Amino acid sequence: MACRRVPGSLSFLCTRQPPRARPIITPIQRRSASTETPATLEVSEDVDPSSSFQTPPPSEDTVQSFDPVARSRSRTKELPPSRYRFRPPKYYRGPLHPHQPPPPSDPSSRLFLPGPFSLPRLEQTYTTTIAPDLLTLTYLHLPPGFRPPPRAARLREWDDSSPYHKNRPARGPRGDDVLRLLKKPTNFRNIPKLEGVTVHCMAKGAKDDSAYLHIAGMIIQAISGVRVTTHAARKSVPQWGIRPNTYISVTAELRGEAMYHFLSKCVDVVMPRIKDWKGVKGSSGDSSGNISFGFTPEDVALFPEVEVNYDM
Repeated sequence: MACRRVPGSLSFLCTRQPPRARPIITPIQRRSASTETPATLEVSEDVDPSSSFQTPPPSEDTVQSFDPVARSRSRTKELPPSRYRFRPPKYYRGPLHPHQPPPPSDPSSRLFLPGPFSLPRLEQTYTTTIAPDLLTLTYLHLPPGFRPPPRAARLREWDDSSPYHKNRPARGPRGDDVLRLLKKPTNFRNIPKLEGVTVHCMAKGAKDDSAYLHIAGMIIQAISGVRVTTHAARKSVPQWGIRPNTYISVTAELRGEAMYHFLSKCVDVVMPRIKDWKGVKGSSGDSSGNISFGFTPEDVALFPEVEVNYDM
């Protein structure tokens, strides 16, 4: 076979490089499983030549005599209860601390609350009836590949007709300075549901006598089953005679099972007994999922926890 001369730029492709010499690995540099006897390897004096694989197995008598159950039964004194129990930290020292408390759902947590042992009737009605109906009424099907049309910016920019418009923040929507919440398409993941109920009461007589505030707090705590929080006035209102730092109102935050029990009590017991009650106004709320309504003192007396004191 004849060889043809190739240009200089391609000569390096035809030049055969000699094979590189491999480094010689001595036994002292080799790292492998200990399948050979230590006598055949050159081991440094700083390395212990003994191995756990060379330890003889326990005798047959030792294996037969090992019985942990009989050992525990023969123990006269019980082990302390905290020996094998996990103790959660008393204080939370941040996410980087090596000792982290367990989640509140863990029975060993200090914040663990057992339950719920049974679902409230209102929650069962929501799960079986109200939630499917809401999904049917508000569901909007979007085919695959659908792209929503572009929308204008929610905040309006200035037209720079005046030098004072420079570096000004964008303006709110026309007619209202409050931005409404963005409405996402309803699916099975974001069906509207109850998240919390806030019971608030303001005692006008508390500005002169704190006994009014104590009575309001006891009533709210009795009908809600939750410890109340007192609030002080931040500003002065001369028309009502309210001075700053004067405690005049109480609030109770309801979540979970207590929320459903209180709301079902209002719907099933209190509201049907109100005379000439026209219901909650359709314009009530802020169009962002919050609805508010109130009861008069005569209506609050219809709660079973308050009515039983009048019967006495």
